[in-house]
Amino acid sequence: MTLDPNSLPQVRGVLTFDKDLSGLTWLRVGGPADVLFQPADIEDLQHFLRELPRDIPVFPMGVGSNLIVRDGGIRGVVIRLGRGFNGIEIDGQNVTAGAAALDAHVARNAAAEGVDLTFLRTIPGAIGGAVAMNAGCYGRYMADVFQSARIVTREGEVKTLSNAELTFAYRNSALPEGAVLVDAILCGERGDSTTLETLMAAQLKKRDETQPTKDLTAGSTFRNPAGFSSTGQADDVHDLKAWKVIDDAGMRGARRGGAVMNEMHSNFLTNAGGATAADLEELGEEVRKKVFKNSSIELVWEIKRIGEPTAP
Repeated sequence: MTLDPNSLPQVRGVLTFDKDLSGLTWLRVGGPADVLFQPADIEDLQHFLRELPRDIPVFPMGVGSNLIVRDGGIRGVVIRLGRGFNGIEIDGQNVTAGAAALDAHVARNAAAEGVDLTFLRTIPGAIGGAVAMNAGCYGRYMADVFQSARIVTREGEVKTLSNAELTFAYRNSALPEGAVLVDAILCGERGDSTTLETLMAAQLKKRDETQPTKDLTAGSTFRNPAGFSSTGQADDVHDLKAWKVIDDAGMRGARRGGAVMNEMHSNFLTNAGGATAADLEELGEEVRKKVFKNSSIELVWEIKRIGEPTAP
Protein backbone atom coordinates (compact mmCIF):
# COMPACT_ATOMS: atom_id res chain seq x y z
CA MET A 1 0.00 0.00 0.00
CA THR A 2 1.53 3.29 -1.15
CA LEU A 3 -1.06 5.65 0.33
CA ASP A 4 -0.54 7.13 3.81
CA PRO A 5 -3.59 6.29 5.98
CA ASN A 6 -3.03 9.51 7.92
CA SER A 7 -3.75 11.52 4.76
CA LEU A 8 -7.37 10.33 4.66
CA PRO A 9 -10.32 12.10 6.27
CA GLN A 10 -12.25 10.61 9.19
CA VAL A 11 -15.46 9.03 7.92
CA ARG A 12 -18.59 7.30 9.21
CA GLY A 13 -18.47 4.77 6.42
CA VAL A 14 -15.93 2.00 5.91
CA LEU A 15 -12.31 2.42 4.78
CA THR A 16 -10.52 -0.79 3.79
CA PHE A 17 -6.81 -0.69 2.97
CA ASP A 18 -5.15 -2.95 0.37
CA LYS A 19 -8.58 -4.25 -0.65
CA ASP A 20 -8.47 -7.13 -3.14
CA LEU A 21 -10.90 -6.10 -5.87
CA SER A 22 -11.08 -9.40 -7.75
CA GLY A 23 -14.07 -10.56 -5.73
CA LEU A 24 -15.93 -7.35 -6.57
CA THR A 25 -15.79 -7.81 -10.35
CA TRP A 26 -17.85 -10.19 -12.44
CA LEU A 27 -14.70 -11.48 -14.16
CA ARG A 28 -13.13 -12.27 -10.77
CA VAL A 29 -9.72 -10.82 -11.64
CA GLY A 30 -7.64 -7.86 -10.51
CA GLY A 31 -5.27 -6.63 -7.85
CA PRO A 32 -5.83 -4.52 -4.74
CA ALA A 33 -6.93 -0.93 -4.35
CA ASP A 34 -4.83 1.19 -2.01
CA VAL A 35 -8.10 2.07 -0.29
CA LEU A 36 -11.74 1.11 -0.77
CA PHE A 37 -14.22 3.63 0.65
CA GLN A 38 -17.85 2.71 1.23
CA PRO A 39 -19.61 5.91 2.37
CA ALA A 40 -22.42 5.79 4.91
CA ASP A 41 -24.51 8.39 3.07
CA ILE A 42 -24.24 11.36 0.74
CA GLU A 43 -22.99 13.69 3.50
CA ASP A 44 -20.23 11.23 4.38
CA LEU A 45 -19.24 11.09 0.71
CA GLN A 46 -19.23 14.88 0.44
CA HIS A 47 -17.02 15.25 3.49
CA PHE A 48 -14.58 12.61 2.28
CA LEU A 49 -14.16 14.10 -1.19
CA ARG A 50 -13.92 17.66 0.14
CA GLU A 51 -11.19 16.78 2.64
CA LEU A 52 -9.26 14.25 0.55
CA PRO A 53 -5.95 15.69 -0.73
CA ARG A 54 -6.30 16.65 -4.39
CA ASP A 55 -3.28 14.60 -5.46
CA ILE A 56 -4.98 11.34 -4.44
CA PRO A 57 -6.89 9.88 -7.41
CA VAL A 58 -10.46 8.67 -7.03
CA PHE A 59 -12.26 5.97 -9.01
CA PRO A 60 -16.01 5.39 -8.54
CA MET A 61 -16.78 1.67 -8.90
CA GLY A 62 -20.17 0.09 -9.39
CA VAL A 63 -20.89 -3.62 -9.10
CA GLY A 64 -17.97 -4.52 -11.38
CA SER A 65 -20.14 -5.92 -14.15
CA ASN A 66 -18.35 -4.08 -16.97
CA LEU A 67 -14.83 -3.85 -15.61
CA ILE A 68 -11.36 -5.33 -15.79
CA VAL A 69 -9.15 -4.34 -12.86
CA ARG A 70 -5.57 -4.95 -13.91
CA ASP A 71 -3.45 -7.36 -11.86
CA GLY A 72 -1.33 -4.63 -10.24
CA GLY A 73 -4.41 -3.02 -8.72
CA ILE A 74 -5.44 0.63 -8.37
CA ARG A 75 -3.47 3.43 -6.79
CA GLY A 76 -5.61 5.86 -4.83
CA VAL A 77 -9.15 5.47 -3.56
CA VAL A 78 -11.90 3.32 -5.04
CA ILE A 79 -15.36 4.51 -3.98
CA ARG A 80 -18.12 1.93 -3.96
CA LEU A 81 -21.67 2.92 -3.05
CA GLY A 82 -23.70 0.41 -1.11
CA ARG A 83 -26.92 0.00 0.80
CA GLY A 84 -27.46 3.70 1.51
CA PHE A 85 -27.50 4.43 -2.22
CA ASN A 86 -29.78 1.72 -3.64
CA GLY A 87 -33.22 3.14 -2.97
CA ILE A 88 -35.98 3.16 -5.60
CA GLU A 89 -38.90 5.61 -5.42
CA ILE A 90 -41.71 5.92 -7.95
CA ASP A 91 -43.89 8.98 -8.40
CA GLY A 92 -46.19 8.76 -11.40
CA GLN A 93 -43.97 8.09 -14.42
CA ASN A 94 -40.80 9.24 -12.65
CA VAL A 95 -38.49 6.70 -11.03
CA THR A 96 -35.77 7.96 -8.70
CA ALA A 97 -33.10 5.30 -8.35
CA GLY A 98 -29.95 5.30 -6.28
CA ALA A 99 -26.71 4.76 -8.16
CA ALA A 100 -26.26 1.38 -6.46
CA ALA A 101 -29.76 0.15 -7.39
CA LEU A 102 -29.47 -2.78 -9.77
CA ASP A 103 -30.85 -2.15 -13.25
CA ALA A 104 -32.96 -5.29 -13.04
CA HIS A 105 -34.50 -4.22 -9.72
CA VAL A 106 -35.36 -0.79 -11.12
CA ALA A 107 -37.05 -2.38 -14.14
CA ARG A 108 -39.08 -4.77 -11.97
CA ASN A 109 -40.14 -2.12 -9.44
CA ALA A 110 -41.13 0.25 -12.22
CA ALA A 111 -43.13 -2.44 -14.04
CA ALA A 112 -45.02 -3.25 -10.86
CA GLU A 113 -46.18 0.39 -10.82
CA GLY A 114 -47.03 0.41 -14.53
CA VAL A 115 -43.92 2.29 -15.70
CA ASP A 116 -42.03 0.92 -18.71
CA LEU A 117 -38.29 0.70 -18.06
CA THR A 118 -38.25 -2.90 -19.24
CA PHE A 119 -35.09 -2.50 -21.35
CA LEU A 120 -33.12 -2.29 -18.09
CA ARG A 121 -34.20 -5.80 -17.03
CA THR A 122 -31.45 -7.65 -18.87
CA ILE A 123 -28.67 -5.07 -18.51
CA PRO A 124 -26.07 -6.19 -15.96
CA GLY A 125 -24.97 -3.72 -13.34
CA ALA A 126 -26.41 -0.77 -11.45
CA ILE A 127 -27.93 2.59 -12.35
CA GLY A 128 -24.74 4.60 -11.80
CA GLY A 129 -22.87 2.62 -14.42
CA ALA A 130 -25.88 2.54 -16.72
CA VAL A 131 -25.98 6.34 -16.77
CA ALA A 132 -22.21 6.67 -17.18
CA MET A 133 -22.21 4.25 -20.12
CA ASN A 134 -25.60 5.23 -21.57
CA ALA A 135 -26.51 1.57 -21.33
CA GLY A 136 -29.15 0.22 -23.65
CA CYS A 137 -30.64 -2.70 -25.51
CA TYR A 138 -33.63 -3.50 -27.70
CA GLY A 139 -33.32 -0.09 -29.32
CA ARG A 140 -33.70 1.87 -26.07
CA TYR A 141 -31.03 3.70 -24.09
CA MET A 142 -30.68 5.49 -20.76
CA ALA A 143 -30.61 8.75 -22.71
CA ASP A 144 -34.21 8.07 -23.80
CA VAL A 145 -35.55 7.97 -20.23
CA PHE A 146 -33.00 10.03 -18.27
CA GLN A 147 -34.27 13.24 -16.69
CA SER A 148 -31.55 14.30 -14.27
CA ALA A 149 -28.93 12.99 -11.85
CA ARG A 150 -27.27 14.17 -8.70
CA ILE A 151 -23.51 13.91 -8.45
CA VAL A 152 -20.96 14.72 -5.77
CA THR A 153 -18.02 16.50 -7.40
CA ARG A 154 -14.37 15.91 -6.56
CA GLU A 155 -14.66 19.08 -4.45
CA GLY A 156 -17.49 17.58 -2.40
CA GLU A 157 -20.31 19.65 -3.88
CA VAL A 158 -23.72 18.22 -4.80
CA LYS A 159 -24.78 19.16 -8.31
CA THR A 160 -27.74 18.21 -10.48
CA LEU A 161 -27.05 17.42 -14.14
CA SER A 162 -29.66 17.45 -16.89
CA ASN A 163 -29.93 15.16 -19.91
CA ALA A 164 -28.44 17.87 -22.12
CA GLU A 165 -25.48 18.41 -19.78
CA LEU A 166 -24.50 14.75 -19.97
CA THR A 167 -24.38 14.88 -23.81
CA PHE A 168 -25.16 11.18 -24.14
CA ALA A 169 -23.65 9.22 -27.01
CA TYR A 170 -23.40 5.51 -27.84
CA ARG A 171 -21.97 3.88 -24.70
CA ASN A 172 -20.81 7.21 -23.37
CA SER A 173 -21.78 10.24 -21.28
CA ALA A 174 -20.01 13.38 -20.08
CA LEU A 175 -19.88 12.78 -16.33
CA PRO A 176 -17.26 15.12 -14.82
CA GLU A 177 -13.89 13.54 -13.97
CA GLY A 178 -13.75 12.28 -10.39
CA ALA A 179 -17.45 12.91 -9.75
CA VAL A 180 -19.57 10.25 -8.05
CA LEU A 181 -23.13 9.82 -9.31
CA VAL A 182 -25.46 9.20 -6.37
CA ASP A 183 -28.94 8.95 -7.91
CA ALA A 184 -30.91 9.54 -11.10
CA ILE A 185 -34.45 10.32 -12.12
CA LEU A 186 -35.81 8.29 -15.04
CA CYS A 187 -39.15 8.75 -16.79
CA GLY A 188 -40.82 5.78 -18.45
CA GLU A 189 -43.98 5.50 -20.48
CA ARG A 190 -47.12 4.15 -18.86
CA GLY A 191 -47.89 0.50 -19.42
CA ASP A 192 -49.92 -2.40 -18.07
CA SER A 193 -48.00 -4.16 -15.31
CA THR A 194 -48.88 -7.67 -16.49
CA THR A 195 -47.89 -6.85 -20.06
CA LEU A 196 -44.58 -5.36 -18.90
CA GLU A 197 -43.82 -8.44 -16.76
CA THR A 198 -44.56 -10.71 -19.73
CA LEU A 199 -42.25 -8.65 -21.95
CA MET A 200 -39.42 -8.85 -19.42
CA ALA A 201 -39.85 -12.61 -19.07
CA ALA A 202 -39.52 -12.95 -22.85
CA GLN A 203 -36.41 -10.76 -22.85
CA LEU A 204 -34.82 -12.87 -20.11
CA LYS A 205 -35.60 -16.08 -21.98
CA LYS A 206 -34.02 -14.73 -25.15
CA ARG A 207 -30.96 -13.51 -23.26
CA ASP A 208 -30.44 -16.89 -21.61
CA GLU A 209 -30.76 -18.63 -24.97
CA THR A 210 -28.20 -16.39 -26.72
CA GLN A 211 -25.75 -15.21 -24.03
CA PRO A 212 -23.45 -17.09 -21.61
CA THR A 213 -25.22 -15.87 -18.47
CA LYS A 214 -23.75 -18.64 -16.29
CA ASP A 215 -20.12 -17.91 -17.23
CA LEU A 216 -17.72 -15.35 -15.76
CA THR A 217 -18.05 -12.45 -18.18
CA ALA A 218 -18.37 -8.67 -18.08
CA GLY A 219 -21.14 -8.37 -20.65
CA SER A 220 -20.33 -7.23 -24.16
CA THR A 221 -16.58 -6.78 -24.63
CA PHE A 222 -16.60 -4.39 -27.59
CA ARG A 223 -19.01 -1.75 -28.84
CA ASN A 224 -20.90 -2.58 -32.00
CA PRO A 225 -19.13 -0.94 -34.96
CA ALA A 226 -22.55 0.06 -36.28
CA GLY A 227 -22.86 2.45 -33.34
CA PHE A 228 -26.06 1.05 -31.83
CA SER A 229 -27.25 -1.90 -29.76
CA SER A 230 -29.18 -4.89 -30.97
CA THR A 231 -32.85 -4.09 -31.40
CA GLY A 232 -34.03 -7.63 -30.75
CA GLN A 233 -36.38 -7.35 -33.73
CA ALA A 234 -36.63 -9.73 -36.67
CA ASP A 235 -35.23 -7.10 -39.05
CA ASP A 236 -32.10 -6.50 -36.94
CA VAL A 237 -28.96 -6.12 -39.09
CA HIS A 238 -25.91 -8.16 -38.05
CA ASP A 239 -23.23 -7.07 -40.54
CA LEU A 240 -21.67 -4.50 -38.22
CA LYS A 241 -22.24 -6.27 -34.93
CA ALA A 242 -19.12 -6.91 -32.86
CA TRP A 243 -19.77 -10.65 -32.64
CA LYS A 244 -20.11 -10.88 -36.42
CA VAL A 245 -16.78 -9.20 -37.21
CA ILE A 246 -15.12 -11.30 -34.49
CA ASP A 247 -16.52 -14.45 -36.08
CA ASP A 248 -15.43 -13.29 -39.52
CA ALA A 249 -11.89 -12.90 -38.17
CA GLY A 250 -11.94 -16.47 -36.88
CA MET A 251 -11.72 -15.46 -33.22
CA ARG A 252 -14.76 -17.19 -31.74
CA GLY A 253 -13.33 -19.56 -29.12
CA ALA A 254 -9.87 -17.94 -29.20
CA ARG A 255 -7.91 -18.45 -25.99
CA ARG A 256 -5.06 -16.96 -24.00
CA GLY A 257 -4.31 -18.54 -20.64
CA GLY A 258 -7.61 -18.82 -18.80
CA ALA A 259 -9.32 -16.27 -21.07
CA VAL A 260 -11.58 -17.23 -23.97
CA MET A 261 -13.86 -15.51 -26.47
CA ASN A 262 -17.03 -17.35 -25.57
CA GLU A 263 -18.21 -20.07 -27.92
CA MET A 264 -21.86 -19.21 -27.26
CA HIS A 265 -21.44 -15.48 -28.00
CA SER A 266 -18.08 -14.38 -29.33
CA ASN A 267 -18.35 -10.79 -28.04
CA PHE A 268 -18.25 -12.10 -24.47
CA LEU A 269 -14.73 -12.24 -23.09
CA THR A 270 -14.79 -14.97 -20.47
CA ASN A 271 -12.75 -16.15 -17.52
CA ALA A 272 -12.90 -19.86 -18.25
CA GLY A 273 -10.91 -20.63 -15.10
CA GLY A 274 -7.74 -19.18 -13.63
CA ALA A 275 -7.53 -16.22 -16.01
CA THR A 276 -5.57 -13.15 -15.03
CA ALA A 277 -6.55 -9.64 -15.98
CA ALA A 278 -3.57 -9.67 -18.34
CA ASP A 279 -4.89 -12.82 -20.05
CA LEU A 280 -8.24 -11.14 -20.63
CA GLU A 281 -6.93 -7.80 -21.82
CA GLU A 282 -4.26 -9.31 -24.06
CA LEU A 283 -6.79 -11.65 -25.68
CA GLY A 284 -9.06 -8.67 -26.26
CA GLU A 285 -6.24 -6.75 -27.91
CA GLU A 286 -5.43 -9.78 -30.08
CA VAL A 287 -9.06 -9.89 -31.21
CA ARG A 288 -8.94 -6.19 -32.09
CA LYS A 289 -5.82 -6.72 -34.22
CA LYS A 290 -7.27 -9.73 -36.03
CA VAL A 291 -10.56 -7.94 -36.74
CA PHE A 292 -8.76 -4.88 -38.07
CA LYS A 293 -6.54 -7.03 -40.27
CA ASN A 294 -9.54 -8.93 -41.60
CA SER A 295 -12.06 -6.12 -42.10
CA SER A 296 -10.28 -2.78 -41.42
CA ILE A 297 -12.75 -2.27 -38.56
CA GLU A 298 -11.27 -0.99 -35.30
CA LEU A 299 -13.21 -2.45 -32.40
CA VAL A 300 -13.61 -0.17 -29.38
CA TRP A 301 -13.61 -1.63 -25.88
CA GLU A 302 -16.95 -1.49 -24.09
CA ILE A 303 -15.46 -3.06 -20.96
CA LYS A 304 -13.66 -0.45 -18.87
CA ARG A 305 -10.05 -1.38 -18.02
CA ILE A 306 -8.42 0.36 -15.07
CA GLY A 307 -5.41 0.06 -12.78
CA GLU A 308 -1.83 -0.99 -13.28
CA PRO A 309 -0.39 -4.20 -14.73
CA THR A 310 1.79 -6.39 -12.56
CA ALA A 311 5.39 -5.18 -12.67
CA PRO A 312 7.53 -7.41 -14.94
